[in-house]
Amino acid sequence: MEKYVNAQNVLPEELVKEIQKYVNGKYVYIPQTTRKEWGCSTGIREELTTRNNDIFQKYTEGVKISQLAEIYSLSEDRIKSIIYERRME
Repeated sequence: MEKYVNAQNVLPEELVKEIQKYVNGKYVYIPQTTRKEWGCSTGIREELTTRNNDIFQKYTEGVKISQLAEIYSLSEDRIKSIIYERRME
């Protein structure tokens, strides 16, 4: 990931000149107009969805909340919230 891009390499000359009127020689941050949802680019969202589905499936098969907490290294409260979320779906 690049830290910055030279404006002269990516913007039309007229636009560079206009921007220089306001911020000549300074760094300018141009924010994205759209953002990706959390976890989309890394795949973690899918991993957590799969994990949570597995937790719910094991719970419905009779595995105790305390056992699930130990298996997945999560608190019992987090396991309960995952189960509640899945029930509501």
